[in-house]
This record gives sequence, C-alpha cells and structure tokens, in this order.
Amino acid sequence: MGVFKYDKDEQGIVTVTMDMTGPVNAINVEYNEAMDETVRRLEAEEGLSGVVFASAKKVFFAGADLKELVVTNDDDVAELFANCEFIKGHFRRLEKLPVPVVAAINGAALGGGYELALACNHRIAYNNKSVQIGLPECAIGVYPAGGGVVRLTKLIGIEKALDIILKSQRLTPQKALDGGLVDQLVESIDELIPAAKAWIVKNKDSHQQPWDLKGYKVPGGAVNSPRNAQFAGMAPTMLHKQTRGLMPQMTAAMDIAFQSTMFDIDTMLRIEGREFIKIVTGPVAKNMITAFFFQLGKINGGASRPKGVEKNLTRKVGILGAGMMGQGIAYVAARAGIEVVLKDMSQEAADKGKAYSEALVNKAIKRGKMFQSQADALLGLITPTAEDEDLRGCDLIIEAVFENMELKNKIVAKTEQYLSEDGFWGSNTSTLPITQLSEAAAKPESFIGIHFFSPVDKMPLIEIIMGENTSDEALAKAFDFAQQIRKTPIVVNDSLGFFTSRTFGTYLDEGAHLLVEGVHPVKIDNMGRAIGMPVGPLQVADETSLELARKAGETWAAMGVEDKWSNGDVMRRVINDMVTKNGRGGRHHGGGFYEYHADGSKNIWPGLYDLYYKEDTVVADEDIEDRLMFRQVIEALKCLETGVLRSVADGNIGSIMGIGAPAHTGGLIQYVNTYGFDKFITRCDELSSAYGERFDCPEIVKTHAKSGELMV
Repeated sequence: MGVFKYDKDEQGIVTVTMDMTGPVNAINVEYNEAMDETVRRLEAEEGLSGVVFASAKKVFFAGADLKELVVTNDDDVAELFANCEFIKGHFRRLEKLPVPVVAAINGAALGGGYELALACNHRIAYNNKSVQIGLPECAIGVYPAGGGVVRLTKLIGIEKALDIILKSQRLTPQKALDGGLVDQLVESIDELIPAAKAWIVKNKDSHQQPWDLKGYKVPGGAVNSPRNAQFAGMAPTMLHKQTRGLMPQMTAAMDIAFQSTMFDIDTMLRIEGREFIKIVTGPVAKNMITAFFFQLGKINGGASRPKGVEKNLTRKVGILGAGMMGQGIAYVAARAGIEVVLKDMSQEAADKGKAYSEALVNKAIKRGKMFQSQADALLGLITPTAEDEDLRGCDLIIEAVFENMELKNKIVAKTEQYLSEDGFWGSNTSTLPITQLSEAAAKPESFIGIHFFSPVDKMPLIEIIMGENTSDEALAKAFDFAQQIRKTPIVVNDSLGFFTSRTFGTYLDEGAHLLVEGVHPVKIDNMGRAIGMPVGPLQVADETSLELARKAGETWAAMGVEDKWSNGDVMRRVINDMVTKNGRGGRHHGGGFYEYHADGSKNIWPGLYDLYYKEDTVVADEDIEDRLMFRQVIEALKCLETGVLRSVADGNIGSIMGIGAPAHTGGLIQYVNTYGFDKFITRCDELSSAYGERFDCPEIVKTHAKSGELMV
C-alpha cells in the first residue's frame, strides 16, 4: 500500500495520503489495490475516530484512466461492469464506516476525484483559483458513473445537479461552496488536514450520509412532485433541442438524476453503473474521449510547436483593419494583457473598432464578471489610430482586411518596416495562400497565417498556416501567441482555403447543390442541424455573407485558382442569382436566403421558392444528411492525404472548434474510424453513383481499410 500513506494519530484519526505512481492520482489497477487494502484496514481499525483523505499531488484526484475506457468494446462489458461495481463499492464502504470521513481537497477534484469527495461526510477545499471542482464527464462523451449523478442529485437537488453535470461545469472553491458541493474553505494548504481533524473532533456522530438517514428528502423534492412537474416536463425537450438526440450520455445522466430523487442510493448506484456500460462502449464516448481528452491535450501540450525554439512572449501587437475581425482580435489580445495598436484608414473607423471592446467590457461589468478597474485597464491597452507610425516596435502585426491579394500585398509592403527587429507578420486571411501573400514581404520567413474565427471573443480556435518559406521560429511565435491569448492552435500547411475554410466550404456548396436540385430550403437547413451542425448551410451562408463569397470568387478567378479543389459551378450560379440578380448579399446586407426582421425573427426569402423549389423533387432524408456530412469528411480526408493537415488531431479538433463539426463524431476524421472503413467506402460509392464524383472515396480510406489501422 505504498501509494496510499496511512497515518493514525493519538486521537484515533487516520489520514490517508494518496501518492500514486505518476503525476496524478487516478483510478487504475494500482488505485484499486491500494483503495481496497485501505478500506479493509479502516474497517478493521480499532480505536478509529475519523478518516481524512488527502493528496500528496498537486491534484487531489483525477478520476478514471481514460486510456482503459476508450479501448473497451462489447466483449469487455462484464469485466467493465464488475470493475465499476468494485470501485463504487469502496466509496459505499467508506460511507458506512462508523466514523466521519473528510475529503481534504488541495487541488483539482474533477470527475472521479469529486466522486470520492462525495462519498465523504464533509468536504474541505483549499480556496485557490488553481482548484477546480465538478463532474465534467459529459463533455467527453460519458457521465459520472462512480456515484456522481446519484449522490450530487441527492445532495443538492435535481435542477442544480443537472445544471452542473450537463454543462460539465468546473467550479472554483467559492462557487462550489455557494452551490453546496463543498462544506468549508481554508486559505492555505497547510490548514487542510488540521481543519479536517478539527471538524471530526466536533462532529464524531456525523458519520451517516444524509441519503442514508430515515426520511431524508432530496432538496427541491422528487421529480414527480408538484414543485418539479414543470421542470420534469420541459427538461427532456430542452435537452433534445440542445443535443438533437446525438449526445446519449446527457440523456442517460438526466434519466438517472430523475430516478435518483425517487429511489434509494444502492438501487440507483447499480442503475447508474449499468447504464454507463451502454454509454462507454458506444461510438460517441470513444469519439469524444479521443478528441477532447487525448487529441486536444496533445495539441495544447505543444505537439505541433517546433522543438528547441525558445518560448516567446508577445508584448505589443498591431492590428490592421478595425472591422469585425480586427476589433475582435484587439479585444482578446488586450484581455490577455497585450498592448494593442488598432489601425484603420481613419481615426473614426479605428475608434469604432475600439468601441466593440468597450461594449463587451460594459456588458461584463453589468453581469458582475468584471470590475470597473479591470475594464479600464483592458481598454487602456488598446490604442485606436490612423497613423502607421504608431505600429513601430510591434512584436506582431496582424492584417485583418478584405480578401484581396493586391490590398494585402500593399499593406505588407507599407507597414512591415514597423515591426520590431525579431517581430513577425500574421495574416488573418481565411482562404488566400500564405506563400503568395508572403511574396510582398521583405522577410517571408517571418510571415505566417493566423486565421481567427468569428466571433473572435467566443471562438476557441486559431488556425496557423505555414507558408513554404515560413520559419520554425515564426511558427513557434505564432503558437505561443495563440496560447497567450488563450486560444487552441492547430497548425496546417499552405493551400487555397487551408483546412477549415476549404472543408467548411463543401458544407455550403452541398447546401447549394440541394437547393438547385429543388429540395425545400427549410428542409435543407433542418437536415444540417439534424446531423449536429450548429446551423444549416443556407443560414450559415447568410451569416458569413454571400457578398463576401462573391468577392472571394472574383479574387480566386483573378489568381487562376477558381476551381482548384472543387467544381464551383453550382455555387457560382446561386451567388449570381442571389447577389448579382436579386441583391441578396446575406444577413449583413439586408438579407440573403432569409429575411430578417426587427424582432429577431426570420423566414425564408419567398423569392427562393420561385428560383429553385420543385415540389416533385424527392431526395431521401438519409441521403441529404449523408451528403452534407460526407462532403466535409471527404474534403478533410483529402487535406490529410495531401499534407495540408499535419496531424489527425489537428483535423479533428480544427473541424469541431473551427467549423462546428458535430462534437459527437469526435471530428471529421474520427468520424470515419467509428463509421467503419469498408462501410464508408461502400456509402461513398453509392453517393458518387447517385450524385456525382465529388463523393468519390479518397484513397487514404482504402489504404486504412486494407491495413485495419485507425487514423490516429
């Protein structure tokens, strides 16, 4: 039991200090053996007056080893269920000890870590921002099955528990205290164990959990009580609207929480474990664990950052263009404590760009999320200007102007000189090749693509694009900058449209194909949402601007790359019909596929029916869904096959965080892994025969089908 230190003091209080092999305490074989021995010893301990669970690591307890979960399949069901029951059995035995048990939470207690704390009679946390408390499992495709759903529901009530569980909230100690998740805070780690022992001495008889007391009622009442009738009726519908039925772990968690208000703890723990097996052996759990735990961790850990390059800190950034993208970049940079020069053609335009940040901080103040002093400090970092000279000494200059090669080249030639000696240049272009743009630069090796997503303050991703001449030093600086402003960076190689815009463009293009074929426009967008995309292809085309797409098309034509990676005849026809002939440029141009009203409502533009809709057009729902999904998947695979994507992880995380690929798929490339290579090839052949060669299966899938190796 060397990984669990067992100390009994003169008062009869045993302190169990978890110190497992590796950087964190986690549920694995080593833990199972140590916890089993510890519980047995505690049950047999003479003169025992209390127990304190503490940690020798920076993290209190990290929960399950996800490497074991992600490889489970139907053949492992019996063993997995037995292991779950074994783990939960220890927690239940702790609850039944005839003495108080206290969790001394020194660091993060998430997932299984907090479930261990829930099995204790009293929870004391170190009041520090580094400490996070919660049950975030739903965010990675499973739910807390070590008693988390059951115990939290019984502890704080169904509404509060589900709010934390379904949103995968990570609470600060203070918020955890306010919400009833912990019982006490201390201001230093050294106070934890003394405070725990002091509570035990004062509460020697507090060894029964509230849910084990006769007559205990769940706070807020049972799910079938009159008080909860409205919530119980609305919650499943609201959840389905949010998840579209694509997140089984959330549906299961809600169902278990509902039942936990009516049935005893032991019955519910068994139900919780039984349903968990169905979830964890399914594709959604595997997809989301792979993407959001392993691959996201790999990216944020710097797998794409060049090794051996010193860490870089950006202190001053210049932003050229104070429009929608530029003003958003200015805000996130200032929020990270970076001095910002926001330049536009006129002082008025620059001031208008800064006003965006002013509006955001004012909203934050009103919501109690920011103090006035913090707002003033943030705004004080942004200097709006029309003068190039103000850019002098910038570590980084980012251009965020229109998608026009000539304009971007002109700006580079004019303002590159103001960079600091080791400064670098970033282009926020969403489509134009970085190598070509860098031809106007005096230092093409310091020129790199830094593609933000709108709205910048909310979207978590940055796509970094390597030009042919971009140096490793520039890449490292761009990577560090992305993390400095708290964004997740993916790194891709140069191409028209790079990875995200190129792939997302196929979603819009297929929507245009369906429209021209005569499919009802409402159905097109509904099917887009049905596969898990945030919005349908017609609506998102309106949001991103049909007028902008028209201008981009003109730029591509002038560059001679109009149909470089797909035939754009259908989309060009639609843009010509909508923008050129009917003046429908998109939402920000008075309307596009939709009409937008002052009250926030919208409806399909009636002219769209006259242009395209055919009552006799019949396309199976399954085909519409697969066409909208497969186009994106196929393009992502082509990017991987041709080296535009430098890793599978970048493809999966980039597709989810950048273009809204359905989270339950684990990303556009992971989608193929769980769909099945042979099945995917067959479906591509069916779609290609029916709808055209754009659905031809990429060779990379056939290669993996032969080898049987997953794309990882």
